[in-house]
Amino acid sequence: MTDPKGAIRIFLVDDQAVVRASLRSLLAARGELALVGDSSGGQAALEAIEKVRPDVVLLDISMPGLSGLDLLPRIRKALPRTKVVMLTNHEGEGIVQQALASGADGYLSKSSEPEELAIAIRAAHAGAPYVSPRVSKGLVRGLRGPEADGSRATTRLASLTPREREVFQLLALGKSNKEVAHELGMTVGTAKKHRENLQRKLACSSPAELAQLAVREGLVDA
Repeated sequence: MTDPKGAIRIFLVDDQAVVRASLRSLLAARGELALVGDSSGGQAALEAIEKVRPDVVLLDISMPGLSGLDLLPRIRKALPRTKVVMLTNHEGEGIVQQALASGADGYLSKSSEPEELAIAIRAAHAGAPYVSPRVSKGLVRGLRGPEADGSRATTRLASLTPREREVFQLLALGKSNKEVAHELGMTVGTAKKHRENLQRKLACSSPAELAQLAVREGLVDA
């Protein structure tokens, strides 16, 4: 991949190959931005980022294994000068707050216009945090008058382990304990235990309530 002199060096992490291909084409059309690497996620992504040492990392959230929220603090620790912009479909207030609290320099919706991507990258690179208008509306509503239940839900979501987040998303998509166990390589008993722990941690009395919470927080589409 080319690395023009003076360009902002970008590394992309997204598990969807079609998204990476689209962003490669989009970034290639802008001379001031240079994509110097990409990865589908996981530990391999962190190792590649440490090797390339980009100026800005574009980071998705929902990925198998290490999610973007789990990878973010590791990037911050390994390369504190590298800026990280979350580029994701998740627009829920709780997820946005968690990402920013974990050190994200920007938060951009994948539904944003292409021009906004360049704006977000340049802003983060310059040290000016950038939050897409699509997601900032939710943050403003929360600051003006957050409901008690919403605030508690945000706190509880932040307490989940990486594995619990994976299980939570699968359950929210309507997967059974057996299907969760198969997808994550665990026993049905372990999947059931995770579900019980999630319901306790998130104060949900049923899988249906877990799904409703996931939709409300933007973890899955309605």
